[in-house]
Amino acid sequence: MRAEDIELLATPGTPALSGDFLLVSVTAPDLADNTYRGGLHRVALDGGPVRPFTQGFRDTAPVVSPDGAAVAFLRAESATAPAQLHVIAVDGGEARRLTALPMGAGAPVWSPDSRRIAFTARVPEAGRYGTATPDGAEYPAPADEAPRRITRLDYRFDDVGFLLDRAPQLFVVDVDGGEPVKLTEGLADPSGPAWAPSGEHLVVAAKRDWGAADTLRRDIYAVPVEGGAPVLVARAAGTVEYPLAVAEGMVVYLGDDFPGTEAVARNTGVWAVPLRLDGVPGEPRRLTDPETVDCEGPAPLVTGGGVLVCVRNRGAVELRRVPVAADGATLSELALLAGEQAVVRGFAADGDRIVCTVSTWDTAGELVLVTGDETCTLTDFGAPLRAKGLRPVVEIKASAPDGYATHGWLVLPEGEGPHPVLLAVHGGPFMYYGWGLYDEAQVYADAGYAVVLPNPRGSAGYGERHGRAIIGAMGTVDAVDVLAVLDAVLDRPDLDADRVGVMGGSYGGWMTGWLAAHHGERFTAAWSERAVNSWESFVGSSDIGWWFAEAYCGSGAGALAAQSPLTYADAITIPFAVVHSEQDWRCPLEQAQRMFVALRRNGVETEMILFPGEGHELTRSGSPRHRAQRFAAVLDWWARHL
Repeated sequence: MRAEDIELLATPGTPALSGDFLLVSVTAPDLADNTYRGGLHRVALDGGPVRPFTQGFRDTAPVVSPDGAAVAFLRAESATAPAQLHVIAVDGGEARRLTALPMGAGAPVWSPDSRRIAFTARVPEAGRYGTATPDGAEYPAPADEAPRRITRLDYRFDDVGFLLDRAPQLFVVDVDGGEPVKLTEGLADPSGPAWAPSGEHLVVAAKRDWGAADTLRRDIYAVPVEGGAPVLVARAAGTVEYPLAVAEGMVVYLGDDFPGTEAVARNTGVWAVPLRLDGVPGEPRRLTDPETVDCEGPAPLVTGGGVLVCVRNRGAVELRRVPVAADGATLSELALLAGEQAVVRGFAADGDRIVCTVSTWDTAGELVLVTGDETCTLTDFGAPLRAKGLRPVVEIKASAPDGYATHGWLVLPEGEGPHPVLLAVHGGPFMYYGWGLYDEAQVYADAGYAVVLPNPRGSAGYGERHGRAIIGAMGTVDAVDVLAVLDAVLDRPDLDADRVGVMGGSYGGWMTGWLAAHHGERFTAAWSERAVNSWESFVGSSDIGWWFAEAYCGSGAGALAAQSPLTYADAITIPFAVVHSEQDWRCPLEQAQRMFVALRRNGVETEMILFPGEGHELTRSGSPRHRAQRFAAVLDWWARHL
């Protein structure tokens, strides 16, 4: 796989299933237009050909109505147009647009009677984001907007922007036409709506006390569809992931449990709470074990056999079934339905059929039908990319010097070697490398590099204790584990231990700086991307800095400085690339600037590469052109130094 082959990364979304009718959206980068395109595709359950169902510029998020007659979905009509809600009959025809909101609409949710659709949408203040001023004048240019008055800590978010002047609200719209009706006000950020069975309320996750103050906590509310104040359904133990699921008189959701603002490295579990609308909050019950079960999206799905959820497990994301009556069920007690040595990205169910979107090392995703104990792959979206050439992954199991079991992957280039080596550290840190297709490793392997992908202590999917092992101790056991995985692969005769580079983004960029300072003799050069370099300045400059830094490092300037690569910049002597996006609000640009200046003043061979208009997610969802240009810059750097 080469940089230009990202156009072949056909990525299917969460499927929509009703009887024999199966739809999925498939999107891919478009380098010529520097955008992402995609449409809805109908997939035959009997293994027949996949056929286009819509012809929009970018159509996503399909959902079939409960009566099986129509499909609601989101359509962006151009690269710059916001996605609007559309409906189309299941037997095809012309799609009909239901919204024309200035900032677009969120994913659709059908009412039980198939007559209305709920969604959330950001509502901009008058005179901002292309809207007219309060006196009706034409909207001003962004530079001419009125100043923002900010009185909260949760005022902005990476890849979204400022929040308080375009707060999300909950809407419903009649399928037969008419203007969408806004049901909420304020800064509660209602998210992930689900209809109550009666159709009289929408259940949402929203900020505690309906967003009255800064908070990390989200609770569950019921919003009357015909108007009225939200009703508190339950206070969560931590926060509530979304969307929600409502069935059998209860709300099922994904969520965690934490004290204060200590919200990092907490396993996400499955919770259930009675759906009460009398204003007396119910008591949530955690169905899964906090230590061994760590879920991720999409939303849980309640079926007759239990709750379907995606669970992280040692680099896999598996579809598991959780009994509704479970109380702290461990991972081994949950039936495995799909995703062994794979990554389940989405799923849908109807009757005894389950359809999953599954990524493996050689595809960004295929639809897999699960019926009983049998599975059948229905699509081959990854064929064009495989034809370009992909390299299989090798699982690595090793031990740290303290005896702790370590885990990771190796992607080898063609040929006998010895190959130069890239040690690539993931972000998070409570994230993971896994069994799914990883475009970066494939591009580097195609260029002749062996790519080492470790999941050190601090990563997700190995138990909560594994994830929390680095709290207040960053740069200790996590660095030990990373080097242990590297040492395990350097024993191979086809790898060159004298040509090793270290690279990573976000926490991986942090680890790159840390290793360059503390173990620089192990590496020839370093590539540090969108990194945290100084926790002290991160506290006040990052969108999440006001709580995240101290949750990982502890309070006090001394603790923050001791776990900051910038503190040890004087010890870095190897060539060092500082790479950043100009609009990164997660790890702001000053993090890169400070490291660059420190290294240049110390006489280190240092370059700073800045990507205009991009945020923290450049490598995953940035403009296709910048993604390709970044690959070119990475390969140029390593060609010069390895």
